[in-house]
Amino acid sequence: MAGGLVRYRHLSRKSSHRQALLRNLVTALIQHESVRTTWPKAKETQRVAEKLITLAKRNNETSRRKATGILYTPHALLPKLFGELRTRYAARPGGYTRVLRTEPKSRYDQGDSAILELVDGPRDLRFAMTAAAVARDERLGRPSNELTLLNRSKVTRFRPGGQGAFDEMVRRVAGLRLGRKGGNAPDAPTAD
Repeated sequence: MAGGLVRYRHLSRKSSHRQALLRNLVTALIQHESVRTTWPKAKETQRVAEKLITLAKRNNETSRRKATGILYTPHALLPKLFGELRTRYAARPGGYTRVLRTEPKSRYDQGDSAILELVDGPRDLRFAMTAAAVARDERLGRPSNELTLLNRSKVTRFRPGGQGAFDEMVRRVAGLRLGRKGGNAPDAPTAD
């Protein structure tokens, strides 16, 4: 039977290889909180990671056993998963990960690349990019556009101390002097 509904991406691998790949990517995601890979792999890994964090939020013996079966190094990552990540996402009803499309990492095949990251973490890319946009708008003396305001509300909604942390990030980014001549350097003398 040709065509029809596909329940998941096969990723051109047999079942055992695909499951091992996804387990490896989820383990790296929990460990580093950000993974760069191809876009289809990131979308499939996102499904597994969301289920894993939901297991951590349940916090019972059955969920610990299931999480142990998914992670490659459970002895190192279970305390982080059932401790830090569980408390970080306790109030969030879902959407613990984000997939951001990036430029292809290989010039040879031009495959779609992506960054899979945990939201509201220390390496949250959208948080930093939104803070940079707000700092730029403040420096230029113009109001933020509708998309920047929407992103600002998204990145601060479930983050503990969200607005204060965002204002601190805007202050830090403004201190970097991005987009000016001289970059990060302090006011350097100019050649006449």
